[in-house]
Amino acid sequence: MIRDILCWSVVAMMSIAACGSDTDSAEKKDDTKDVSGTQFIANHSVAKEEVLRAIPAEFIDKARQNLHIAYQHTSHGTHISFGVFGLQDYKSGDEDNFSVTKNNPTANKLDFGDNVLKSYAENGVDASDLSRNETAFIQATRNFLDDNDNARVNVVMWSWCNIEDHDVSGNYLPGMQMLIDEYGPGGSKIGTGSGQRENAVHFVFMTGHANKNANVGNGKPADQAKLITDYCEKNKYLCLDYYAIDSHCMNDDYLDDASDDGYSEKYEGNFYQEWQKNGIIGVDYYENKTSPGGTVKHGDHNSQHITANRKAYAMWWILARIAGWDGVLE
Repeated sequence: MIRDILCWSVVAMMSIAACGSDTDSAEKKDDTKDVSGTQFIANHSVAKEEVLRAIPAEFIDKARQNLHIAYQHTSHGTHISFGVFGLQDYKSGDEDNFSVTKNNPTANKLDFGDNVLKSYAENGVDASDLSRNETAFIQATRNFLDDNDNARVNVVMWSWCNIEDHDVSGNYLPGMQMLIDEYGPGGSKIGTGSGQRENAVHFVFMTGHANKNANVGNGKPADQAKLITDYCEKNKYLCLDYYAIDSHCMNDDYLDDASDDGYSEKYEGNFYQEWQKNGIIGVDYYENKTSPGGTVKHGDHNSQHITANRKAYAMWWILARIAGWDGVLE
């Protein structure tokens, strides 16, 4: 566990987070984050095109122009990247509003650094995603952010492969908190002195994908997701809730036996495939792509485009929140 490999100050930080007074918590929040509003979880309720279209244009513009993302993932994480890359080709105006580049920063386009963190892992440790090594993401992120070549980056996300049975409470949550305390707004490594970086970083939490007929119970995706979303709601951190999007139909019905592809025995079929079959491409959904303007492809482990479409909508909701939107739909 993380407490076995990190210094005593980390243990002290964890103790304060768990046992501090309300005053301590309030002071900490004021020092470490500046995202306004009351909703911080990008779940099925915001992963909808009608929500995306209702976000004020000024915050979409600010996000596209000012945010620089470093995102690390393996196959399941492609749901976000493929969805984001395909969205710009969906409807008229999207080529401007949701314009994006992959690993090629360009003015007035969302700078999306795809799979750029893993090479910064220590001593050849596998940091392909959060599931490979439960603590490798911490030092890999530090190494990445301390490199002057990455000074522009101000959003960091790490994705899970299979979240089942991983130590979310002992490794992931305190590890993310450490990074926030160091590199987040007001963090100890933000400044103009030696060894510091001027740009603060927003860390986006993520839950894990659903597992067919195996979501409920200790260490299972539903329980793990609750640990993460409860923590984010308490501390006002942004989270892209993979599990909620995987396990809810388009009408918001919850199916706790859902798979990562939208299949449910309770539904007696695949609810995302069914919705796509009855929709019109270019009107109701769009094709995901492996890169901006690139090859059409479902998100990995998917047989339909809807899952990745919804996760792209959720991602842009988060980016607009980081850009200053309070999340209130008019």
